[in-house]
Amino acid sequence: MAVAGAQVELGDLLRYWRRARGKSQLDLAVDAMTTPRYVSFVETGRSQPSREMVVRLAVALDVPLRERNGLLLAAGYAPLYSVGSLDAPELERIRAALESMLAQHEPFPAVVMDRAWNVLQANGGAQRLFGELYAPAPMPEPANVLDLMIEPGPVRAAVLNWDSVVPALLERCRREAVAGILDAATAERIERLRSRSDVAPLLNHAAATPSTAPVIDVAFTFGGDELSFFSVVSTVGTPIDITAQEVRLEAFFPSDERTRAAWTRGGEKARAPHLAGL
Repeated sequence: MAVAGAQVELGDLLRYWRRARGKSQLDLAVDAMTTPRYVSFVETGRSQPSREMVVRLAVALDVPLRERNGLLLAAGYAPLYSVGSLDAPELERIRAALESMLAQHEPFPAVVMDRAWNVLQANGGAQRLFGELYAPAPMPEPANVLDLMIEPGPVRAAVLNWDSVVPALLERCRREAVAGILDAATAERIERLRSRSDVAPLLNHAAATPSTAPVIDVAFTFGGDELSFFSVVSTVGTPIDITAQEVRLEAFFPSDERTRAAWTRGGEKARAPHLAGL
């Protein structure tokens, strides 16, 4: 895992990303429209690349935007890519799109997460699911999906097929990492969770007996019902902002008609007292 650009030399960062992508100096030189000799000189510190060349090398290596800023800093240049809150004015269109998708997915759960799997936004369906599982205690802040699902607690206790969900969830973490590379904080969290005594045996078993199902359903016990959901993940296309690149929306769909009916019926009951008072 790469270290922040201000803490290491540009050559070390460049070498890390080249090896992470399985590229030789020749491969990188071709993709960045330069020479292997120049790539070698940059990696050894004998050449100081221009700002444009740093970006070209980063693009050729598909380096995530946040880490591209680290490369620029290591080369002595100011960061190029902005990062901020979803509430920032420049992200208004993305925020509006996410809020629209959350609303359109009602009454079923949907959440917006950052690259560390922290929940940034949740629709009414998600608030109902996780809120009732935690009730009467409040949800933790921040709510991290990996911790909620894997660490002991009310969410984990409600997952009926936890043994099969956990290996699939941890595999998802690497598959869905920005540009295929986990950031240091998320990698540390995953390693901590993988090394749990109740998780490690599950990973070994899953590796030996891979599932042939198209998706892994998550089965919950909820309000006296057994509910089963699968999820679809959406990301922002062609982002040039760090927050926009790292954010993703996960929408949960009923796995069967029984779940659809039970969830809808439960939602109508929950709304009934409020509607009666109108």
